[in-house]
Amino acid sequence: MGDVVYEGSRGIIPDYLYFLGASALIVGLISGLGEFIGYAIKLLSGALADTTRAYWLFIFIGYGLIITVPLLAFSWGWEVAALLVLAERFGKAIRSPSRDTVLSIVSKGVGRGKAFGIHEFLDQVGAVLGPLAVGLLMLYTGNNYSSVFKFMFIPYFLMLLALAYTYKKIGGRTRYRSKQMKEGGGLGKSFYIYTAAVTLNTVGLIHVSLILFRASEILQPSEMQWMVPVLYLLVQGIDAPAALASGYAYDRFGSKVLFIPFFLSIFPSVLAPVSKDLAMLVVASLIFGLVLGMQESIYRAAVADLAPLASRGRAYGIFNTAYGIGFLISGAVYGIFIDRKVPIFLIAAYALLSQIVAIVLLLRSKGKLSSN
Repeated sequence: MGDVVYEGSRGIIPDYLYFLGASALIVGLISGLGEFIGYAIKLLSGALADTTRAYWLFIFIGYGLIITVPLLAFSWGWEVAALLVLAERFGKAIRSPSRDTVLSIVSKGVGRGKAFGIHEFLDQVGAVLGPLAVGLLMLYTGNNYSSVFKFMFIPYFLMLLALAYTYKKIGGRTRYRSKQMKEGGGLGKSFYIYTAAVTLNTVGLIHVSLILFRASEILQPSEMQWMVPVLYLLVQGIDAPAALASGYAYDRFGSKVLFIPFFLSIFPSVLAPVSKDLAMLVVASLIFGLVLGMQESIYRAAVADLAPLASRGRAYGIFNTAYGIGFLISGAVYGIFIDRKVPIFLIAAYALLSQIVAIVLLLRSKGKLSSN
């Protein structure tokens, strides 16, 4: 339900800000600052959650701040709307490390890969239903932004009910285990090596936004521009089952499953920048969706295997920040590759080198992963 609200709104927020009088520069700055807050604050919120053991407090505050999305209906200027958008990103940064820690606790005996796979699957269901609902509402209301945002109060309150029910069912169990955690339990060398491996993996992986950018370039000035959002929907559709399947595979076969997305990351990164037709971008999108689904499920499951419970919130904060930095670098690098029309052999060399070094680092952390 949370994803229905904020993923649904993300598609119309730039238009809404423009409608309220914001310039392209302002929209870009708000988007960039929001993403930065979403990753940077996780470092602090993860450490605070471990220190206070108040995981559920951070979860309720973080999810509660999603109310800023339906409150956009009452914005009287782009400045107010911008503050609400940034508050939603702040809420995501507050809740994510604590949410992942609680997931890692309750998945014991069920399977961490399975748990994170199910979470990502439902995450993507919301990410598809949200934009679909918003698109239909915009059509039905004649692009009435206020009515669309007001509608978001419904899934928001359903989310709060689901969260309250969840806390009633498992809150005591996670609280009890938190009290039983030993003090100390710092993050070991294997965790940092693994995080470095994932960072390099994302540094060498082209971002979906650039795959869509290439599609837009290829399709202009034809009447097939509608294919660009369809490619994104394809990525989202592949992400969900990939997360679920890889989660089950991680529980059964262990850390060796992690090598699959590292290897697959090479293909969309080489195909997309030099593609001349849409078919190649469809293949790149399919493979990217597979990689993304695995990243969102088994990468997070592996963090739980490498981080002691006493430091797990901090571990997820560090991991998510490093993951975001990786994609920030990759966006800049592949953006330059596309703008400068860099030859394919140089792009391939960069993609291969990034993933080879990442795999070497993953091998160094594999022993610790296997032992858990």
